[in-house]
Amino acid sequence: MILSLFSGCGGLDLGFESAGFETGLAYDLRQSAVDSWNANRMDNQCAHVADIAEIRLSRFDKDFGSKFAPSAVIGGPPCQSFSRANTWKRDDDPREKLVSKFISIALRLHRHRRSLDFIVMENVQELAAGKYQHILNRQVERLEAAGFNVATHVLDALDYSVPQRRKRLILVAYNPDAFSERYWKPPPKAEDQLNVEDAIAGLEQPAFFAVNIEPDDIPLHRNHWCMVPKSKKFFDGSLCPGTSYGRSFKTLTWDKPSYTVSYGNREVHVHPSGTRRLSVYEALLLQGFPKTFHLEGNLSDQITQVSEAVPPPLATAIAEQIESDLNSSAKAKESDHFTALMTDAG
Repeated sequence: MILSLFSGCGGLDLGFESAGFETGLAYDLRQSAVDSWNANRMDNQCAHVADIAEIRLSRFDKDFGSKFAPSAVIGGPPCQSFSRANTWKRDDDPREKLVSKFISIALRLHRHRRSLDFIVMENVQELAAGKYQHILNRQVERLEAAGFNVATHVLDALDYSVPQRRKRLILVAYNPDAFSERYWKPPPKAEDQLNVEDAIAGLEQPAFFAVNIEPDDIPLHRNHWCMVPKSKKFFDGSLCPGTSYGRSFKTLTWDKPSYTVSYGNREVHVHPSGTRRLSVYEALLLQGFPKTFHLEGNLSDQITQVSEAVPPPLATAIAEQIESDLNSSAKAKESDHFTALMTDAG
């Protein structure tokens, strides 16, 4: 059973669930993200709103209904502080402390509840080098001091059946008791790479935002809506596929992957037609979410959720590699035990 922290709408969790893991509890600060998490898991509505910087083990027990002792902790602490897209960085940004808090919670559970099998943290690649590398190095040292075998790799979602270029740092810590002396290695890449056309070609036109719009007013999918085009660029033909005017007007190309799905409210990428921005549903598909997945909240909430999500196919690849290593280690232990019994019997 897994504990998910900083879960957002649940992209990372969806990948682990697809690989056969069960989520016991999930937490995020935003109500709309928690609503989305639960709305897509009617048979396991275990997500809760909480300030993870202040959370206690007793809160887990209360929400779970009994003593909570997960076998793993996964999550993606807020990464805006480290991202190169953040041009307003602060040296005292409290979000930097949330990486340490994530590891602290995991180690507290490891020491006081049950030994964790593994820990997975996702973040932006900037945490692996340069100004912020010391933050990552410190957390790796803490995990190694607790006995974990720690591996960090930067993966591109494009290599794992996601139609966008999205590089992310993945930290995986293995408990040697569960994985022998294994270290996590990146999963094998998919044979083919997807592009924008593979994900969103042929969809009908979305609805444009209006004050009183209802989900039933939106065609095809309740998240197939977008902002009303206002800039003259949407009407004068200047937004050709592949063109870019700063961060606000990046136009996608049908036969290429999307830019990283990471938007501010007025920075949603432009549809290859050049006449409007992407709908939230199109962004979900570019993130690799299932077509049946939907987001709760207002348009701004939904844009934030889809921007911050871990692409589920990438998460699935990570989880499947962990599950494979876990099973291989278990089989090796069984073989070693059998060999020892035969030796004693001889």
